[in-house]
Amino acid sequence: MSWSDLRKGRLSEPNREYFITFNTLDKIPYFNDFSLAHLFCKQIEANQRHHKCTWLTWVLMPDHFHGLVKLEKHSSTLPTIIGNLKGASAFNVNKHLKRSGKLWQPSFYDRALRAEEDRLHIARYIVANPLRKGLVKSVKDYPFWNSLYL
Repeated sequence: MSWSDLRKGRLSEPNREYFITFNTLDKIPYFNDFSLAHLFCKQIEANQRHHKCTWLTWVLMPDHFHGLVKLEKHSSTLPTIIGNLKGASAFNVNKHLKRSGKLWQPSFYDRALRAEEDRLHIARYIVANPLRKGLVKSVKDYPFWNSLYL
């Protein structure tokens, strides 16, 4: 699906929560490297402060990211929030690797949550990603996640 197709109908509604997914370019597992994953994780907090949003739950996998973000009344738009997170993390990773070039695929997937959806169930689904991929036997052994629900 093209970037323009993904953007069709995309809204950024205040007080709404969105399930987000985006991948590294060519699904390269950059974040198998602990120091690169740590650089990305530090960017989440900066992203929240700068764009006035809340990352309720997230997990960084070796080649992709899943998150549940809540837009507040004065949050930036969803494409701006995601674009900044991807751009700033790419800048930091490239600087660390002494290289230039794209780190992330140019698009992202988002789905607005409905009021009746179970946030705890969605948070568990996101955080359990390393378990489903066989990276760890217990989520407590995976360092690159956070959740306000768990």
